[in-house]
Amino acid sequence: MPIEMQRRKEQDRSVAGRFEMRRRLPDPALEGIVTDICGYRETAPGHFRSVEYASLTVPLVISFAEPFAIGLGKAPGDNDRFASFAAGLFAGPVMIESFGAACCVQVNFTPLGARRFFRLPMSELADSMVVLDDVLGAEGMALREQLGNAPDWASRFDLAEAFVTARLEHAAETPLEIAWAYERIIASGGRTRISSIAGKLGWSRKHLAGSFSNAIGIGPKTLSRIVRFNRALGLSRQQTADWAGIAADCGYADQAHLVREFRDLAGETPAALSVR
Repeated sequence: MPIEMQRRKEQDRSVAGRFEMRRRLPDPALEGIVTDICGYRETAPGHFRSVEYASLTVPLVISFAEPFAIGLGKAPGDNDRFASFAAGLFAGPVMIESFGAACCVQVNFTPLGARRFFRLPMSELADSMVVLDDVLGAEGMALREQLGNAPDWASRFDLAEAFVTARLEHAAETPLEIAWAYERIIASGGRTRISSIAGKLGWSRKHLAGSFSNAIGIGPKTLSRIVRFNRALGLSRQQTADWAGIAADCGYADQAHLVREFRDLAGETPAALSVR
């Protein structure tokens, strides 16, 4: 299959007639900015529950139907209903519930891509969901109407991708120092010492933490925690879980340290996650 055809192919998933999910990889021009674009529609009554573990995804969710109930680090309450919104990074589990009538498009941004797209300090989105008109204004509301009127998922994905591309045309670039620090943390699996990064930039740790939080939404230490956690989780799913070995490989002080981090970032123990 030619590369272009393979890229544009949309993955389709459904579960027992209860929901459908589509996923498209973005245009190569959006590499490093958008990881994927998803469509989700529930097709039968029910009460759906899921948990998202701490990740480096910044989602933009545009809904055409019933809102989701979302709790950061807790079960959602009666007032925790969100339809169209953007969510910043959160160092903990996110609990999501829906009730059989949800339908939305979700654009997933990298932290660096989100800073450029939203044109906001990402500290304003961290640990929260912010409604669509507060982050994108009239443009965002117009996009929601267009997506809701589109005849199929492919058309919706085209509209969303075009909107992101157009909005990036005049977006400011991420400061080179922040982009470099971010990539160093990612490339090291979260094991690079923050003091070393600050020293190579000629910055104090306090200045690095403040500038990093403004651009990314969380500090470099918290980013490192999330990167280590996701690496450990990935390793556990590739092999029979040797948690002591995984802890050492990922830079935890010991297995007890890894267990504490899993409780904080996933809301569960490593053993509980390994059986899923």
